[in-house]
Amino acid sequence: MKRVLSNILVAGSVLAGMAFGTAAFGAEAAAASAVPDAEKGAALYTKGDTSRGILACVACHGANGNSGVPMYPNLAGMPHEYIALQLEHFKAPADKVIRGTADGKPTAMAPIVAQMTKEDMQNLSVFLSKQQLTQPAKAKQGDNKKVVERGRQIWRAGIPERSVPACASCHGATGQGIPSAFPRLSGQHPEYLEAQLHAFADGYRQQGGAENMMGKIANRMNKADIQAVADYAAGIR
Repeated sequence: MKRVLSNILVAGSVLAGMAFGTAAFGAEAAAASAVPDAEKGAALYTKGDTSRGILACVACHGANGNSGVPMYPNLAGMPHEYIALQLEHFKAPADKVIRGTADGKPTAMAPIVAQMTKEDMQNLSVFLSKQQLTQPAKAKQGDNKKVVERGRQIWRAGIPERSVPACASCHGATGQGIPSAFPRLSGQHPEYLEAQLHAFADGYRQQGGAENMMGKIANRMNKADIQAVADYAAGIR
């Protein structure tokens, strides 16, 4: 299936002898300052930083990461490692687009994260990971037994004949994901999930590694499969 859709070790060395104490102290100070600050993350999320051209995240992703707009994902309670990684992906150089549009260009998120430092990203990510998803999205086709059953089948058992693994094997039986590895999908907007599966399938969203696992999986699913499992994932609890 191919269809077009519009729409992070610093290496270093220390001198031996008397210089060691100073270097060690400096390393400790750097490590301490690198601890993510959720309060700074909250300020950046709600107010942005106009002096650096960083827009407030709340405008699209809602209060405390609860998005009221289907095209923008819920971020509340998402693993901080996952959020930080996605921000890094959005900031990828133009010649190495990891998350782009159907025409191969960076997404609208690219200019928003362009001036963010890694510290900003870590602060934002930790803030969001501490929030509660108070407005989880629901399945839109919960009354359609055929769609629900197909979504459940793919979630629990995959599509063996097309080498599609069970979604639950990575995202968990109830869609809570595996912190630092796989995102929570439960309560995510079904429209967003569907769009991302198509983006994976068509190659303009990648995972940044040599093996684009999700791209291969999504590319083996047809439109109805994607719609069904996206809807099921949103409603699973």
